[in-house]
Amino acid sequence: MASLAGMLEARGHRVTGSDENVYPPMSTMLESLGIEIRRGYRAANLTPAPDCVVVGNAIPRGNPEVEETLKCRLNYRSLPEVLKDEFIRGHRSLVIAGTHGKTTTTSLASWVIDQAGLNPSFLVGGVVQNFGVSFRITDSAYFIIEGDEYDTAYFDKGPKFMHYLPEIAIVNNIEFDHADIYKDLEAVELAFRRLMNLVPANGRLIAGWDSPPVREVVASFGQKLFTNLETFGTCDDAKWQARDIHFADGMTRFTVWREGLKWAELAMPLIGDFNVRNALSVIVAATAWGVEREQIADALVSFKSVRRRCEVRGEVNQITVIDDFAHHPTAVRETLAALRTKYAGRRVIAVFEPRSRTSCHATFQYAYIEAFAPADYVIVSRVYDAQRAAEMGGVLDIERLIADISATGKPALAITDVEEIVATLKDQLLPTDVVAIMSNGSFGGIHEKLLAALAPAR
Repeated sequence: MASLAGMLEARGHRVTGSDENVYPPMSTMLESLGIEIRRGYRAANLTPAPDCVVVGNAIPRGNPEVEETLKCRLNYRSLPEVLKDEFIRGHRSLVIAGTHGKTTTTSLASWVIDQAGLNPSFLVGGVVQNFGVSFRITDSAYFIIEGDEYDTAYFDKGPKFMHYLPEIAIVNNIEFDHADIYKDLEAVELAFRRLMNLVPANGRLIAGWDSPPVREVVASFGQKLFTNLETFGTCDDAKWQARDIHFADGMTRFTVWREGLKWAELAMPLIGDFNVRNALSVIVAATAWGVEREQIADALVSFKSVRRRCEVRGEVNQITVIDDFAHHPTAVRETLAALRTKYAGRRVIAVFEPRSRTSCHATFQYAYIEAFAPADYVIVSRVYDAQRAAEMGGVLDIERLIADISATGKPALAITDVEEIVATLKDQLLPTDVVAIMSNGSFGGIHEKLLAALAPAR
């Protein structure tokens, strides 16, 4: 929503917004753009009446501004509707979807296509460090967008990505997620099947072949997949393969093979096999748009990642503090495993806030035990919205999770208060430790508070 506000402002519209909790990096971006944010929701915020009210998917009936919009019969649309009609229609659209890796992959795709001189417009669910923004509007024919499978608005319960008119669709992986709106994995697969069915005959579906559910969904089409299929992964039967993956001197290096022939040797600063797969999908998409492999190679080397994706927030007394958006168990596990590879020989301390609707839910109670396996020491905060999780059918049991992690032989603590977490870490951390703080929210400003606590007294 913050990015869309910026896009509309860039088009010359006057934009205001209402929210209860805006935090960096989006709050600082909006401030820099001069977009007024009104704290809290009030009917008076719609006076004078705007030309259009854009309703975010977290906003329910009963919200004062929704009720005023309906009462006054104001024009209202969802975020994806506005994107489709105002920005995407008539353009060549690359939609990046999948349970994990969407933001990083969309950011990388935007950088690679930009460096090839195609000057794409883009919209990413995070701040791309190479550009310093989460969106850009150009007069190019190319539009790159992160395709979210979460629902669109209270009046449109279908996935956002169904509005994005893909010429090319990347589906990196499929797992069960968003237990608040999807009943089971089969329901998630159906949503992705519908996305795949939007890709035109002259387009491409780029499918992550390391993900069994992706294979199953593609197979469900039989002979009725009316587009060109490109498969990628580290498996032996993908059309595009990444082999010989290794990390050294701050770079992940790998070899790309295409249909059994060596295609290129590449390097990038991103870490982890999951990021190699993300990069491989971008390579396939960029090639489809005519980008040369040398241009791809140069762009990969110079990519700086995304804010809040294994982002180093600071280093004090040789202790490195990392900020990451991970919340699904798979993302937590992959993030910690990647950090263990990058910081080999150093302790990895995981600090986790169950904040997303997925992470608050009991569905993944046992999956989180394995997710924290790569860490040496674990702290888990309280469930951010226990009431909502209870309404969804069950709350993640923190005490039980801590007991199960402790049973694997590693220290694990449940600490509710951010200040207490910081105090505990200050006492326990040793030089060269790496602290991975994982949350999809602000987590009470824990990163700044920890760095301040670790700083030498003046």
